[in-house]
Amino acid sequence: MKNLSEQNFKGKIVIVRVDFNVPLNGKFQITDDSRIASALPTIKQLLGDNAKVILMSHLGRPKENEERYSLKHLVSHLESSIGVKVYFSENCIGETAKDAVDKLNYGEVLLLENLRFHKEEKEGNVDFAKQLSELADVYVNDAFGTAHRAHSSTSVISQFFKENKYFGLLLKNEIDSLEQALTNAEKPFTAIIGGAKISGKIDVIKSLLLKVDNLIIGGGMAYTFSKAMGGKIANSLVENDKVDLAKNIIEKAKELGVNLLLPIDSVNADDFNNNANIITSDIINVPEGFMGLDIGDKSIQLFSETIQKSKTIIWNGPMGVFEMSNFENGTKKIGEAICKSTEEGAFSLIGGGDSVAAIKKFNMSEQVSYISTGGGAMLEYLEGKELPGVKSIQE
Repeated sequence: MKNLSEQNFKGKIVIVRVDFNVPLNGKFQITDDSRIASALPTIKQLLGDNAKVILMSHLGRPKENEERYSLKHLVSHLESSIGVKVYFSENCIGETAKDAVDKLNYGEVLLLENLRFHKEEKEGNVDFAKQLSELADVYVNDAFGTAHRAHSSTSVISQFFKENKYFGLLLKNEIDSLEQALTNAEKPFTAIIGGAKISGKIDVIKSLLLKVDNLIIGGGMAYTFSKAMGGKIANSLVENDKVDLAKNIIEKAKELGVNLLLPIDSVNADDFNNNANIITSDIINVPEGFMGLDIGDKSIQLFSETIQKSKTIIWNGPMGVFEMSNFENGTKKIGEAICKSTEEGAFSLIGGGDSVAAIKKFNMSEQVSYISTGGGAMLEYLEGKELPGVKSIQE
């Protein structure tokens, strides 16, 4: 892995693929700047070397040049975060971009307009990538959140830089942390997989079964497993076409000697509403007219005991509808168990948008080992897939 911190980029023009796909409110104010904060170490190192720093990113899924997806809305926040003036180019390619780079002084930052204002970005168009490459001497990829996409700015562009391409500090930390969990995992190794559906996590569950000692299942997907065991789940979320798959996963875990932990009890509501009527039941016997929205105290105790004996922990997906205060307890308590285990020496890796949101909601960010910035990229890495944005730097 080519190490950015061992290089000096004085007198160089460096183009950095960052992931500034941040949430904005109606006034175009950033509501969560985690992705920007994560990119700062790379940006500041390059500025410290007195390089010209060009930042490129996408924002949202624009159909065309939509005002609400313009990266110009990030400029003032970037300036205050980085501590230097940030210039803006109204196009990411062409004469507009070239002129902006020419006017830029060394030790300054230029932000290019949204890459996805050009359809060629998502198409992985070579000519578009070449035009981006012509703006700089060096390419740095620091966008783990898009490393699983074979887009022009994430993988195709690197072919034009040969020896002058590097992993940013964030992307390197992501890969190192995932490798620590997957390749150098200290046992017992526990994976906690939650969220609404099995369908998006089939491959990662199958892959983790070959690596972990314990696999904990929570969230909406647990009710498909409950049904697979003959349970009555009433109005709970279920993927009927995945019931056989859930049975297969249960059997595969037994075959491989993996301790598969499924919820015992369920916190149920008669409506998808924080103020609904609430009762707790066995997860295999949810009363008619109710739906399961969180795990109960017995499940929390079972899961927590296993987590606290673990030395390596991966968590992707909440235990319930943690956005509602009456159904946040399961997710919060599992988070607390992970923090306690981390304090006692375990390595904990948290990834996936909802898991990260939960960790932040409960102010646990500083109490876990590593928080991944890329949900989809993390899942694909855990599945054993090659990430185009990583492979292209290594070639």
